[in-house]
Amino acid sequence: MDIKELKLRVKDSVEFQRQQLVQLSLNIHDNPELGFKEERASVWLTDYLEDKGFHIERGIAGLRTAFRATYGQGSPRVALLAEYDALPKIGHGCGHNIIGVSAVGAGVASKHIIDQLGGNVVVLGTPGEEGFGGKIDMVKAGAFREVDVAMIVHPDTRNMSTEEALAASTLEVEFFGRPAHAAGQPHKGINALDAMILAFTSINSLRQHIRGDARIHGIITDGGEAPNIVPAHSAAVFLVRALDDDYLSELKDRVLNCFTGASVATGARLEYRWRDSTYAPMKNNMTLAGLFRQNLESLGRKVEAFDPRFGLGSTDMGNVSQVVPSIHPTIAIAPGDVLIHTPEFAAAAASEAGHNGLLDAAKAMAMTVADILQPGTIDKIRQEFQRG
Repeated sequence: MDIKELKLRVKDSVEFQRQQLVQLSLNIHDNPELGFKEERASVWLTDYLEDKGFHIERGIAGLRTAFRATYGQGSPRVALLAEYDALPKIGHGCGHNIIGVSAVGAGVASKHIIDQLGGNVVVLGTPGEEGFGGKIDMVKAGAFREVDVAMIVHPDTRNMSTEEALAASTLEVEFFGRPAHAAGQPHKGINALDAMILAFTSINSLRQHIRGDARIHGIITDGGEAPNIVPAHSAAVFLVRALDDDYLSELKDRVLNCFTGASVATGARLEYRWRDSTYAPMKNNMTLAGLFRQNLESLGRKVEAFDPRFGLGSTDMGNVSQVVPSIHPTIAIAPGDVLIHTPEFAAAAASEAGHNGLLDAAKAMAMTVADILQPGTIDKIRQEFQRG
C-alpha cells in the first residue's frame, strides 16, 4: 500500500469515527474540569482508546489523570498529545476538548499505518496545561524518554503549522501588614493592600521599558477583609513571559524588585515563591512542520505563517519541544475577531466549525504519522533537532 492510499485510509477512518469523536468532544466540553482534576475526561478518552485496541496505562508520571495509550511495537515512536483541562468559569475557552479528542481520533486512524509500516503510535494524555504545566512534570518523570516525535494541534482562529510560545514563570506573592481600625486608628496599621497596589503601579511603569515580545500580568487574589479594617494581608499571582530564557531571568529580577520596593515603602513584609513549573519557549521542528502543513493544505485549509501581532502565549509543549522533535500547529474553528480564553471561543469549541476543526486536525496528524514512517524521514527530523 503506497502512502497516498494510506492517507486515504486514515482520512476514511477519521470520517468513520466522526459521530463518536464529536460526541466525545461535546461530553468533555459540557463537563469542564480544571487541571489535574480531569477525572471524567481522562476516563472517557482512555475507555475509547482501549475499546479500539490500544494498551492503556493510567496515572503515569505520578499524575492521576495522565495516561499513555500505545499501539504497535518498536520505533519510530510517534506521540500524539491530548489536553483536556478547562479554564475557571470559562470552561473550554481554549478548546482543549478538541485537542484531546483530535489526538485520540488521529491515534485510532494511525493504526492502519502502523499495521502496514510498523513502528508505534502513542496517545499521551497530558493534564493540567492551563497554569500548572503538567507536561513539565511528565518531562521530568521521563514520560518522553522513548518518544521520537511529538505533535499536538491547538484550536485557534487561524491555520498554522508552527506557533511561537513564550517562556513563562509564575510568581506567587504575599504582603503581611498590621490590622487597625481604618478610621479610628489608621496610623497604627500597616496596609498590605497598599503595598500590593504600589507593586502593581511599579510593574505598570516597568512595562514601558521591556521588549515588545515580553509580557507581565497578574491578579490580586486577596485584598483584605472589610473596608473599615486596614488590610493585614494581600496576595497575588503574576506571570512573567519572554521569548528566551535569558531575558526571562532578567525580567524576573526586575519584577521582583517592584515587590521588594513596595515592601520597603510601606513597611509590609513580603513573601514570594516562584513556581517550579517554568514554561520553556517553543522549539519548532520545521521538517515536521512542513509535512503537517502539506497535509493540512490537502484538506482544503489555507495555512498561514505565524504572526506575533495576533498574540503570543505560553505552553508546556515548549518543554516537550526541548527534549523531543515537536510541533504545535493550530486549526481555525472561529473567525479572527473571536478571542481565545473567552466564552465566545468556548462556544466555538462546541460548534459545527469546532467539530470540523477537530476532524481535520485528526486527519492531518494521522497523515503526518504516515509521512514520518516513510524511509529516511525520521532521520531528517532527528538531524534538524540535533542541530538545534
